[in-house]
This record gives sequence, structure tokens and C-alpha cells, in this order.
Amino acid sequence: MSIREALEPTEGLSDTILNVGKLPPDILEREILAYRGATRSEVLIGPGIGEDAALIKFTNEKNSQFPLLVVSSDPIVGASKGAGRLLVQINANDIACKGGEPCWFIVTLIIPVRDGLESAKIIMKEIDEACKELDIAIIGGHTEMTDRYSHPVIVGTMIGKTNYYMDASDIQDGDAILMTRHAGLEGMSIIAADRPDLLSCLSKSEIEEVKTWSKELSVIPASRVLRDIARVMHDPTEGGVIGGIYEFERMSGLHVKIEYTKIPVSELTRKAALSIGFDPLHLISSGVLLAALPEEKVSEAFKRLEGNKIDAAVIGKISKGSIRDKHSVKIDIHEELWNILKK
Repeated sequence: MSIREALEPTEGLSDTILNVGKLPPDILEREILAYRGATRSEVLIGPGIGEDAALIKFTNEKNSQFPLLVVSSDPIVGASKGAGRLLVQINANDIACKGGEPCWFIVTLIIPVRDGLESAKIIMKEIDEACKELDIAIIGGHTEMTDRYSHPVIVGTMIGKTNYYMDASDIQDGDAILMTRHAGLEGMSIIAADRPDLLSCLSKSEIEEVKTWSKELSVIPASRVLRDIARVMHDPTEGGVIGGIYEFERMSGLHVKIEYTKIPVSELTRKAALSIGFDPLHLISSGVLLAALPEEKVSEAFKRLEGNKIDAAVIGKISKGSIRDKHSVKIDIHEELWNILKK
């Protein structure tokens, strides 16, 4: 096969129109996740829709308090101020969703040559500070200057350790879906920082309050108090809360019956949504943690979260059944942020 032939689009895909952001789950599953390399027995959980991180057995359980490795990788494209800190946070969140503790970080920086060394240094300083706060060691990576891109592209690979084996197959009919914090948390903080002109419906003090939400994007505190009673935890990023719940469905093969009125949405987000015209439930929501847990564990979960000053609500239940009804999560998992930033 020639290089030209290898780079030709797969038959049937040339007419597929894709939007900015994550690939649609069906295409991702069929065209990307189908390629998994060799089969190794140490891999307990590999790539899958809604899987935040891989789970790898790396040592004898009898000889280690943490018998499992957790590995995740996420990028930030078009890096701006604070991107280095955000890179650490979103990757650490993926480790936390598997009940793990983030420990080691690998960083790849691709910096436009016109931005110079100073740009790389600023991003790495942010990464260094965020890693020190979370007790994470930076253990390697790659840095290069390029003339191919107009904005930096930064990629992180986080490695952690855990003794919790969270598998979507453990989710059961009747399990409650608990959500921490409020929908669109991350998206609103990005709008307030990058496009405050769009938030004319809010006062200056309200915009400043929304900016502080960027300090609430960690799910580590919530995961630490829920990981021993939750069956599965998930970090709803692109596609927002609705996208995250749909990924729960894909992981478990069960339906989620949502109580939409129970989904927490800040009044400031509601005001912005009405003014700008977007759906808060489809706004990127790092900082929110979704957890499936047995009904009998809900009271204990609320008690623990309240003790750590983390707001939460039960927003739905897992339900068996082969027919999707009006209460089942919608398949539409688009992300609102990209269109908002174009305004």
C-alpha cells in the first residue's frame, strides 16, 4: 500500500460532515476505538465510550496497597493563560474518576515558533505549580517549536494508582445518579475569562464571581469521599452533563431516567443562557462529578459531601429496558461552548 492510499479516507467516510469537538460516539467506536493494538492480560479496562482512564494491573495485590495503575491522556488546543493549570486538572480528574490518586505526569508542548520560548516557559510554570499543589511529579514529555500551528497545542498523560476497580458492568438497575456542583461550571468560567463581553446580562461583580469558578474544576475532593461507595464515577466534559449521562448509558448498556428539574444550574448560568442563547446542560462541565451508586448509599454520600462543603443532587436513576422513552437521555451530545465563543 502506498502512502497516498494509506492516507485516503475510509470508504463511506468521505461525505461525513464532522463538527468541532469530540467525534460522535458511533463514529469514534467504529472508526477509532476498533484499533486497540495487542491484547495484554494486564489491561483490565481499555478504551471505550465514557471511560475516563485505563486500568492496568501492574503488581501482585498482596504486595501493594495500590495494585492498579490508572492512565489517562487529554489535550488543550489553542492554549491561553491558565491552560497549563487546566491541562493538569482535567487529566487529574480522569484519574480521580477511577478512584485513583494522580501521581506522575508527562507533558507534550507544541509551540508556534512566533510565540517563542517564553510561551513554553509560561505554560510549563503553570503546569509545575498545579502539579506541586496535587503532589504530582512531572516525569517527561516532549517540547518543540513549529510553524504549522497558530496556537499552542499541549497534551498531558497522567498516571495514577488505585485499589478501586470501577467497571461499568457493575452498574445495576435502580442505582441512583448523583451529580456534584452545577451544570456548565467550566464553560461559564471560560466565557467569563475569554469573552466577558458576552455576559452583559450579568453585573461586573457577577462576572467576577463566575471567573472564580475556574478554581472549582477539581473532582478529586468529591471522588475521595465517594470512591468506596460508588459503583462508577464520571467527569462530564465536552457535551456537558447530558453528554456525560449519555456516556453512562453507553458504558453500562442501561438507560438513565433523568429528572431534568433536579439538575443543578446556577442562576448566573441561567441568566447567561437566556441572554446568549445556549443550553447549560450541553456546556462543558469539568468540576462536576457524576456517580452511580446504590440507592441505600445515597444518604451516606450526601453526608460525606456536605461535610466537605460540596453541593450535590440526585438527578436520575439507572433503568433496565430496551425502549428509550421521553425520560431517557437524548442522544444529542453536542458542545455549546464552541458556538458561543464564535459570537
